[in-house]
Amino acid sequence: MAFLADALSRIKPSATIAVTQMARDLKAKGKDVISLSVGEPDFDTPQNIKDAAIAAIQRGETKYTPVAGIQPLREAICAKFKRENGLDYKPSQVIVGTGGKQVLFNAFMATINPGDEVVIPAPYWVSYPEMIALFGGVPVYVTTKMENNFKLTAAELEAAITPKTKWFMFNSPSNPSGAAYSRSELKALTDVLMRHPHVWVLTDDMYEHLVFGDFVYTTPAQVEPGLYDRTLTMNGVSKAYAMTGWRIGYAAGPEKLIKAMDLIQGQQTSGASSIAQWAAVEALNGPQDFIPMSRKVFEERRDLVVSMLNQATGLKCPKPEGAFYVYPSCAALIGKKAPSGKVIETDEDFVMELLATEGVATVHGSSFGLGPNFRVSYATSNANLEEACRRIQRFCAALV
Repeated sequence: MAFLADALSRIKPSATIAVTQMARDLKAKGKDVISLSVGEPDFDTPQNIKDAAIAAIQRGETKYTPVAGIQPLREAICAKFKRENGLDYKPSQVIVGTGGKQVLFNAFMATINPGDEVVIPAPYWVSYPEMIALFGGVPVYVTTKMENNFKLTAAELEAAITPKTKWFMFNSPSNPSGAAYSRSELKALTDVLMRHPHVWVLTDDMYEHLVFGDFVYTTPAQVEPGLYDRTLTMNGVSKAYAMTGWRIGYAAGPEKLIKAMDLIQGQQTSGASSIAQWAAVEALNGPQDFIPMSRKVFEERRDLVVSMLNQATGLKCPKPEGAFYVYPSCAALIGKKAPSGKVIETDEDFVMELLATEGVATVHGSSFGLGPNFRVSYATSNANLEEACRRIQRFCAALV
């Protein structure tokens, strides 16, 4: 009899974590590696947030917290949703988890029965389908097109929905493509969802504050109030406030769903770190000037990377509206031979040869469900990005 659970056979390791660890290992061996694989801001957490955490420690806020989160944080989350998204929630409709990943995991665990379908636009964040599969759900992938800037159309969503559809998994701005949906684009999707009252919406708004130019961010329940009672709106402090290691995600939605997630979390991890929760209270309630500052830096980096990658032989790189990723196509380079003699047959071959030859770590697009592309994170310094893009240009030029 096998010792390990059968469910493990349904999931794969995270490709983003694997590539990031590979880059770390190569660096540890002395190789000159520039990592463009990690999905976290390179800025430090703002000082006022760090000070709030220190003050919480000194006040003795070091005990277990309620499973769903401390009351001041749930109130701050309600205030954030009202202030920034025009959404009214009570603290009883809010749950805090150890990162957004736990919030998503608990939502799927609380709702998915074997055979339930979840519609996921591709490319998608690597963890969505693995979580769904773990609970016996069926990911239904809808492949978006580069000419549509990797955005799902209403017709594509309509065609993917069946009587078995439980959730529509939505992420804007997108990891990995950076695509963000305008209000009118989102309205076209919500109109479809209004025709299918059995489909719930799980929206991952983690990159909400990283949108560029004159783009105005909106979230599904804000665009279509009729979806309020079947939408779980997930967010967190990781990307907006450079707090990835603090591990605080949160969500708001119908009370019956939040109670079910609370039940699961109570038997799983209980409440998130008390100290990190008090830091998150300050992040949401305190000064917000860090957000436009970091947004401006990321926008400059996006423009730099898009420009330099489009100058590389054989690459096509759309300019996304948000997040800190670009998702260039390397389709024109498939079939070419690298300096090592290796023939580039897939986007994974491309990124592995790029790492081995030039020491630039990126993530292959097939792991996000759409290739031949690769994901570049520009959450690093301009100097690193310029050097990495020069190396990518040199690598592409050397393929024959």
